[in-house]
Amino acid sequence: MSVSLLEILQRLEAVLTGDHFVYTSGKHGEVYINKDALYPHTRETSQVGRMLAELILANGLAPEVVVGPALGGIILSQWTAYHLSELLGKEVLSVYTEKDEHKNQVFTRNYDQLVAYKKVVVVEDIVTTAGSLKKTLESVRQAKGKVEAAVVMVNRNPEVTDEVVGTKFLALATLPAEAWDESDMPDWLRARPINTKVGHGKKYLQSKG
Repeated sequence: MSVSLLEILQRLEAVLTGDHFVYTSGKHGEVYINKDALYPHTRETSQVGRMLAELILANGLAPEVVVGPALGGIILSQWTAYHLSELLGKEVLSVYTEKDEHKNQVFTRNYDQLVAYKKVVVVEDIVTTAGSLKKTLESVRQAKGKVEAAVVMVNRNPEVTDEVVGTKFLALATLPAEAWDESDMPDWLRARPINTKVGHGKKYLQSKG
C-alpha cells in the first residue's frame, strides 16, 4: 500500500506524545498510541487489516484461524481474517480470547474447538510487554492450535522479539516508547498530570483513592 500505518495513525491523531500516560501494563510513559481513535473509522481499520494480512502472507504463512486477545485484538483479528480470506480465496476464521478472573486470556463460547488442530496466527494491536500476547498464545497451544506467528500493529518495545514471545513475531511498525514502573519513573514525568482521557490513567488514579 502506498500509505503507511504511521501515516494513517497520525492522520487520525492516534499518536499522542509529550504527556503522561498510564499503559495497560501499569507502566508510565509519554507516548501513547490511541487505538480508539482508529477503530471508529472502518475504512482505515480495514486498511490496517489488509496490511496485516499482506505481512502474514509475505512471511510465507497461511493461517486457517486468526485469534485476537480482547479487547483491541478482536477488531483487528476480524479485519485481518477478512482480508486473508480474500487474498487466499478461502475462508479464514476469526475468534478471540477474553480475560478471566486471573487476567489470563482464555477461550470462551467454544472458540477453542474452532482453533484445535488448525494453523493459527495471533493478532494484537499494540505491544509493550507482550503479556496479553503470550497469554493468548498459551491458550491457543492449550486448545491444540498450531501457532504460526504473532503479528502486531505497533510494537512499542524493541526488546520484544521472537525469543520473548516464543514464536515468529512480526510488526507493521515499531515505535519505541520508554515505559517506567511507578517507583522508577523520572521526575520530569512524575511532575506532569496524568492523562485521564486515554489509557488507564483514570483507573490508576481511582485505585490510589
